[in-house]
Amino acid sequence: MILAGSDTTTVTLIWGLSLMLNKPHVLKKAQEELDTHIGRDRFVNETDIGKLVYIQAIVKETLRMYPPAPLSAPRELSESCSIGGYDIPKGTRLIINLHKIQRDPKKWPEPSEFKPERFLTTHKDIDVKGQHFELMPFGSGRRSCPGTSFALHMLYLTMSNFLHAFDFSTPSNGLIDLTGTDGLTNIKSTPLEALVSPRLAPELYN
Repeated sequence: MILAGSDTTTVTLIWGLSLMLNKPHVLKKAQEELDTHIGRDRFVNETDIGKLVYIQAIVKETLRMYPPAPLSAPRELSESCSIGGYDIPKGTRLIINLHKIQRDPKKWPEPSEFKPERFLTTHKDIDVKGQHFELMPFGSGRRSCPGTSFALHMLYLTMSNFLHAFDFSTPSNGLIDLTGTDGLTNIKSTPLEALVSPRLAPELYN
């Protein structure tokens, strides 16, 4: 569970930073939220996360656009059923395309646009823990990812500390390539290259 949660954190952080580097106003707004609630004389701690609603929205939007595993684990039908007019016999194995579901334009207007604000407005009641079928980055039901809570905790805390402690920019001021690989894990196809500089008091980094 810890390994799965850690892998999810790494992959999602890379995608999140890539998306924000292509949308600098999102990065700026996140850092403004951090400066308002945390200041610049300490690092973010666990008790701060509840106040950082915009950063939570950034994490959710990143998980929507780039779920760590774009396909669900296989499920075998225990009885025959009909879905969308298709008869599916008992014993059939199904795999859910989470990537497609989470970019369905019927549920997500402008699905390919990185808009964290949607989780504070039109989709504010949509959670990422499998209770809403339009957003299931960790699966749903009894066989959903057991590392969900750990992964989310690490994502919120690590993303917050990264954005609070450092400024990020691209070496060429160009757009980051957002192409992913085809596989069980949704990894960025090219390494993320970014310039990083401290934004807090020097003594905090000792």
